[in-house]
Amino acid sequence: MIQANNIHKYYGNLHVLKGVDLEIKKGEVVSIVGASGAGKTTLLQILGTLVSPSKKKDFTLEIDAKDINSLNENDLAKFRNNHLGFIFQFHQLLPEFTALENVCIPAFIKGISEKEAELKAKKLLDFLGLGKRLHHKPSELSGGEQQRVSVARALINDPLVVLADEPSGNLDSASAAQLHQLFFELRAAYGHTFIIVTHNEELAAMADRKITMTDGKVSK
Repeated sequence: MIQANNIHKYYGNLHVLKGVDLEIKKGEVVSIVGASGAGKTTLLQILGTLVSPSKKKDFTLEIDAKDINSLNENDLAKFRNNHLGFIFQFHQLLPEFTALENVCIPAFIKGISEKEAELKAKKLLDFLGLGKRLHHKPSELSGGEQQRVSVARALINDPLVVLADEPSGNLDSASAAQLHQLFFELRAAYGHTFIIVTHNEELAAMADRKITMTDGKVSK
């Protein structure tokens, strides 16, 4: 599903990623762990095409056999919206919109009709146990409910890969446990590939494979 080679990233004089190579198979749930500053989030952002590497020479990134380097900015944005889903530590829901409206936004950007987007969003929110919270705004939802809305938003366009950055870092232990189990239920139901950056040892251990980052490199 993902093949990446020779990923370097500099921020000023700081060499954050030092030639990372990575392969992730379709349907895998992969956790990325390591100390703060090891390069986990930067790696996730590059794999998610949100950030460009610093060295383009000898760098390759293929997602579902698509050469990401061959895409211009417009095509890359379209690919990202159509095929990648993102879950962040802070859900980043738009406060003025309801749960249903927040979930529909990526579908609207893709060009899906309002009727089709809402039907799909309702199905996802119902699957996530939020069928009775469709018209509640984020301020009216608990932290765990808000994060489940963000999960539905990430899934609305049937992404090939879901990338999560500390998805349970802002949740209490009970809500975190529910979210962790949810990822595996979603993989079973929809076949998504998950890449999860986390400090949560329980979640990291649940993954099919755990990747450890140390000082900008993948530890062997």
